[in-house]
Amino acid sequence: AILSSLHGRRTTNAMRVEKAQLDKEKKTFQTYLDTSDRTYSCAHCRANLANHDQLISKSFQGSQGKAYLFNSVVNVGCGPSEERVLLTGQHTVADIYCDCCKTTLGWKYEYAYELSQKYKEGKYIIELAHMVKDNGWEKEDAGRKRRSLS
Repeated sequence: AILSSLHGRRTTNAMRVEKAQLDKEKKTFQTYLDTSDRTYSCAHCRANLANHDQLISKSFQGSQGKAYLFNSVVNVGCGPSEERVLLTGQHTVADIYCDCCKTTLGWKYEYAYELSQKYKEGKYIIELAHMVKDNGWEKEDAGRKRRSLS
């Protein structure tokens, strides 16, 4: 009985080690957005994050400066939900991170206590410090330069 008990423990420990090794080797599958669309990508690893047409607002503030509110994002994971008092009141939020490089990017609004803030529920904040523009921005940026020179 003692031998089978020890053998059972050894098997459990071996299974834990094997699972830890598998977790390290786990592949991350990326979603690639259409390259003909203007997109935003992770500034750290260039994984696609969102299409420009999913942008709701550029008028948000993150912990590291300006932030954008998106309707939907890709290649992003969510941490646990927690209560936070933000500039616009109390919310239940979950930090979001890049699935590819694991950098924290911003947060997801899970629940808004104020009626006027309900539109944020299920939406995502990504801080500008963690994203870059990709694909198709040249025309818009060139137009902006021409207008500023005249």
